Amino acid sequence: MSYRVVEERREFLPAAGRNLFLPLYDPFVSMIGGDRARRTLVNQANIQPGQRMLDIGCGTGTLVVLLKRLYSDIDVVGLDPDPKALKRAKAKAERARVPVKLDQGFGDKLPYQQGTFDRVFSSFMFHHLEEQNREQTLSEVFRVLNTGGSFHLLDFAGGHGSHGLHARLFHSSERLKDNSVERMLELMKRAGFKQAKKTSDGSMLFGLLRTAYYEGSKY
Repeated sequence: MSYRVVEERREFLPAAGRNLFLPLYDPFVSMIGGDRARRTLVNQANIQPGQRMLDIGCGTGTLVVLLKRLYSDIDVVGLDPDPKALKRAKAKAERARVPVKLDQGFGDKLPYQQGTFDRVFSSFMFHHLEEQNREQTLSEVFRVLNTGGSFHLLDFAGGHGSHGLHARLFHSSERLKDNSVERMLELMKRAGFKQAKKTSDGSMLFGLLRTAYYEGSKY
């Protein structure tokens, strides 16, 4: 287990909207179907032995632990700006006895060299980003992927009536307004992903929360 802190003071939206709710985040997301949704995301990635994975906005580490449990022969790195969430991720990985690397930092300024990773994941994070940070984050993802690598994104879908419910559960729906399929694909293509597509739709909480899966390949 390694844990690197990249010092940069900047405001960010915590995983649960407020630090007060962080202890409830994991059980709540699991209850409404988040674990199942993340497993679907992983299954779409066609992971191969020996590959290197990055989870941006890894939060409390659910996805990085899942990746290492399913594929013990891959390298897994998680990055998040929230030290409180990373502390929980570290404890979660230690309980699961899986070796992962955790870094503190921001998605629009990834502390990794070009072509470092075979797969980059983002789950329930992209709607947290301010509009001006979205394209830069995707450009950074494209940069750190190696040729032949791919980006796999899961987030709440834009343009649905689930916004009001999502706002009551976690944050304002304001940041979901640009999560339409058209906008997401436009941003991915502008960042360099010439082959960007929505791979499937999904739902959580008995269909009340709509989700969408996206993939971008680097060739």
